Amino acid sequence: MKVCENCKKVLPVSIKLCPDCGKELSVPKISDSYLKKFLEVDDRMLERFKQIRQQTIAEAKKRSQKSGPLTVLGVSGSARSEFDSAAQNSNSEFLLAAALKEAANLDAKTELVALRDYDIRPCKCCYSTTNAHCHFYCSCYPKGTPAGDDMSNMMYDKILGSDIIIFATPVNNFKISSHMALFLDRCISLDGSLTPADSVTPKNKELNIKHTKFIELMADQDIPGSGFLRRFVGKTAGVITTGHEEGASMVISQLFMTVNHFGMAFPPFSNMYAMATILQGTYVDKKFSTTEAFVEEAKDLARDLVAMATILRKENPAWRHDYSSN
Repeated sequence: MKVCENCKKVLPVSIKLCPDCGKELSVPKISDSYLKKFLEVDDRMLERFKQIRQQTIAEAKKRSQKSGPLTVLGVSGSARSEFDSAAQNSNSEFLLAAALKEAANLDAKTELVALRDYDIRPCKCCYSTTNAHCHFYCSCYPKGTPAGDDMSNMMYDKILGSDIIIFATPVNNFKISSHMALFLDRCISLDGSLTPADSVTPKNKELNIKHTKFIELMADQDIPGSGFLRRFVGKTAGVITTGHEEGASMVISQLFMTVNHFGMAFPPFSNMYAMATILQGTYVDKKFSTTEAFVEEAKDLARDLVAMATILRKENPAWRHDYSSN
């Protein structure tokens, strides 16, 4: 990174002049005295920034070392249940269960979570203030406290423990379900977020901006975890959706872009959609969407996901992305 000594703006190395004041940018000398002056922090806070960096490097190393059976997490975003208002079970969840059963036949450890059964509260978009304002675990709903929710208390750990995640959702108004959208929004805490610099006041905006600037300066592309840590990297993703018309393609595209930017890998044929016909009433959809042909496609999807996850575990490729930003 480069910095403007005049207005202290941190900018990509490719930029020559500060867009605010027009002064020529320089590559800083990264000494403790420079960092304290540039960031306007004392020795204690600079050491705290360094401590978080070392913790994150250790976490990245630990997460790269995988063993044991592959684990597959099936995430169902459907609100439908025969015991609730819909009076009928979910088609997408039915196909998700078929995929998980096939993965289990391949010796994977599987779990299906229906998001409708969990208390997942809305993301407060702290990330948009500055990258280091969003924390892991989520500091808006702290894990193990009265303010915590099921995402902080349970779901993050389920995600972290998985090699494969299969996202299953119906088409709701040409998009993913509201349950799935809420879940994905809260996944941002796994996409780069770090421990708060101030554990007592984690939403100290000014301090978190300084922490972000520290990471921008100190991230080393040759050292995983030296900057922001993308915890989805190395995991494999699959998508199952059910619905009508072009809504299926919109749902798959939305999920693909989101979780691929989280860092997840997609093998060929990693998505499927089971569509009924608009020429008949929705009360006959189920017999179309749950036919044996779609069940077999769900099984094939599971086989391909397990194959990709097996390759990733064996090869452990170092996917390139910018550690100084997310």
